[in-house]
Amino acid sequence: MKGRVALITGASKGLGRAIAAAFRERGAVLLTPAHSELDLASNTSIDSYLSGLAGGVDILINNAGINPLGSAADYSDDDLKALMQVNLAAPMRLLRGVLPLMCAKKYGRIVNISSVWSLVAKPRRFAYSTVKAAINGMTRAAAVECAKDGILVNAVAPGYVNTELTRKNNSESDILAISRAIPMQRLAEPSEIAAVVAFLASGQNTYITGQTIFADGGYTCL
Repeated sequence: MKGRVALITGASKGLGRAIAAAFRERGAVLLTPAHSELDLASNTSIDSYLSGLAGGVDILINNAGINPLGSAADYSDDDLKALMQVNLAAPMRLLRGVLPLMCAKKYGRIVNISSVWSLVAKPRRFAYSTVKAAINGMTRAAAVECAKDGILVNAVAPGYVNTELTRKNNSESDILAISRAIPMQRLAEPSEIAAVVAFLASGQNTYITGQTIFADGGYTCL
């Protein structure tokens, strides 16, 4: 991907930071806008940022997201609205915005970050699981539409990843219990997920499109 322009959302921490590092190592030209430059909660901000991409991008990584927890019975309208905007509407808007120049170039790679919770569920993931399943559907639909123009669209669905947020939200005993529930007996390192994203977003990927790759240590096989 040397010289390819890659737009990565949510690149300041966690998985996004690891993806940015992997792309940098592979020679990509990175666009990693701060919240002040690109606010995914605002369609006006998204459109303004896209209008400034005169040369377009070769690679789009829809990574940023939020995860307000709540059961089906108590999930608030405000939480649902925010989740739908940031985790679904914004990625769709960004994808739509970068497509015209990708089509003109007859080249593009788009990777959407999904989640194991798009396939399996646990308590208080009612809206999050729903929206991530929608991301998988968006990925398939966009792949079918874009394939003729040399644009490959895929999703990566991580399981439990050893990030600051995971450590913040779970005690050491929680982490141990989670690890025991994963066939590989450990959490993923961010760099391992980033390597999958990097392959799908690179010129080495020439035929994989419309797929959701579950990088979860076998968690969803149970």
